[in-house]
Amino acid sequence: MTVKGWFVTGTDTGVGKTGVATGLLAGLRACGVSALGMKPVASGCRHTPSGLRSEDAEALRAAGSCRLRYDEVNPYAFAPAIAPHLAAEAAGVVIGKQTIQEHFGCLCGQAQRVVVEGVGGWLVPLGPALTMADIARALRLPVIMVVGMRLGCLNHALLTAAAIHQSGLTLAGWVANRIEPDFEKFDENVGSLTARLDAPLIGRIPFHVEGLMSPEDMASHLDLSKLGIHEHQHHSASP
Repeated sequence: MTVKGWFVTGTDTGVGKTGVATGLLAGLRACGVSALGMKPVASGCRHTPSGLRSEDAEALRAAGSCRLRYDEVNPYAFAPAIAPHLAAEAAGVVIGKQTIQEHFGCLCGQAQRVVVEGVGGWLVPLGPALTMADIARALRLPVIMVVGMRLGCLNHALLTAAAIHQSGLTLAGWVANRIEPDFEKFDENVGSLTARLDAPLIGRIPFHVEGLMSPEDMASHLDLSKLGIHEHQHHSASP
């Protein structure tokens, strides 16, 4: 079965999921593969004349192969910068797995690959009985894990990887994102994770100010061949 995309998760919030997701989109496009991004749930959105807008979702929308309506990319947007299940509860909204599946299906009909970015970490609650992991499982996507390289990252990465496998999903690859410039033993920590994670390292991202690395620059640090995507691939192929 052809894989329609990937689900991007992180070891925590603020570890660079959006940057990596937009880099994946740019890299896919450079390989001749049409690709679209999706952010099913976003909190911390700003008010605009057109409605609530998430910076993450707008970045994904801009990096895609074609221009989508905002709500196609981000069906659930909330203003408070708090945990999404609390934001949804405050807004009187129930986040629905089926709604997200339907939006994903529509995007799959418009591109060869869809990159779905989660919110926060792997098990972030979306409701009384729904987590971000449930969404990844419902979409049946292999997972790319972004590891924020800082003190504690080994435990966070190994716990997240274990939870992904426990969910019955494949960890397709992981990215080491240097989010702290003074983090000691960066290379050694990357080596420790490489030896322990049953998935390829697809990128080592140097320290950068969040939001200032373009999707194209981010793509230059990602090896999409480890996901089965090769340069000038003009047709859909199973990674």
